[in-house]
Amino acid sequence: MTLSVLTGRTNEILRTKSKPVARVTKDLKKFALAMIDAMNAENGVGLAAPQAGRNIRMVVCRFNPGTAHELIMTMVNPEIISASDQIKEDEEGCLSLPGEWGLVDRATSVMVRFETLKGQKQTLEFFDFNARIIQHEIDHLDGILFVDKAKDMKVGVSHDEDALEI
Repeated sequence: MTLSVLTGRTNEILRTKSKPVARVTKDLKKFALAMIDAMNAENGVGLAAPQAGRNIRMVVCRFNPGTAHELIMTMVNPEIISASDQIKEDEEGCLSLPGEWGLVDRATSVMVRFETLKGQKQTLEFFDFNARIIQHEIDHLDGILFVDKAKDMKVGVSHDEDALEI
């Protein structure tokens, strides 16, 4: 299964709130693998199911990108259950809005509850860039794009040469 990343600020699928996943199926696992392949092909660090054409609550994320501790994780029905009061502004881009960059305020840490593809319930805390990744992806599940929260928007190449599209 080869997936293309949907693009566009007004794309109806990207702007629709996603439905919870009722249960993990073989098809869902195949879709998750295809999402990971699509994310990697685009050199992204996250991809939400709506970006791959399905309005379901599932994301794949590459945490700790470019480090020895890099980890690709699939999260089913992720929800932020708490967020730090500390906010950091940083530049974001998005695979669904190629070439657009902007400054977005995000909590520096978040606690996320989700299910694995094996149906196990987990709660994990994410910090710094990893927290930014998961907040960006959960926004996608609610039909929110980073441009809805961004300021100082730029089109073209990021001014941060190490920036990764989320």
